[in-house]
Amino acid sequence: MVKTNEPGYVYILTNPSFREDWVKIGKSARPVDIRSKELDNTAVPLPFEIYATIQTVKYNDVEKHVHKTIDRLTDLRIRQNREFFNVPPQIALDIFNDIAKMIDDAVVTVYVDNKPVCHNEKESLSVMQKRTVKRGRFKFSMVGIKIGECVTFIPTNTEVKVASDDSVEYEGRIYKLSPFVGTFMPEEKRNTSGAYQGAKYFSYKGKVLDDLRSIIESNIPLPESDVIQNNIE
Repeated sequence: MVKTNEPGYVYILTNPSFREDWVKIGKSARPVDIRSKELDNTAVPLPFEIYATIQTVKYNDVEKHVHKTIDRLTDLRIRQNREFFNVPPQIALDIFNDIAKMIDDAVVTVYVDNKPVCHNEKESLSVMQKRTVKRGRFKFSMVGIKIGECVTFIPTNTEVKVASDDSVEYEGRIYKLSPFVGTFMPEEKRNTSGAYQGAKYFSYKGKVLDDLRSIIESNIPLPESDVIQNNIE
């Protein structure tokens, strides 16, 4: 592999507006949080989320190797000459971990809520297992939100009231989260599949519901200022 003088990153990005098994895998010479913000434009309705990175001076070759490995599995590239793949992010992370074993300076980092939470394969597997085991239908009680409180539908900044542990009330009608998204998502922000993960489109006091859930499921301590700490009984 060709070496460069400075380390860079190969990244796995997900997006709430994509299907759960769609990822973007690319490279950047700069920190990935900067790159993900650059990609937040009118081409996608919601910001990208960092799932994992691998840092190494060989990042140019690593990116090519990751793309080639996925292409060899099957035709998983959503469009040719694009960095989008129809593959679950945990599979891409497995490829990162396998590559890291063969490169002395490679460091794989897993992210939750766009923040790094672990830097080795054993820890990353633990985080992924917790996500997989506990990933069921979202309920407000998971993050300490009580019936009668309000959450915000992010795409239109619309405030709705929590009606039950898994539904909201808006204009006198009761909706589950995902059907609400499908009903009220602005036309210009809709995805091609028409399927939405409801908790990724609502926020509570500035924090995305799915991010709050991920933090709790990963056993990451919340800052004392976070409202979740005060609401969980």
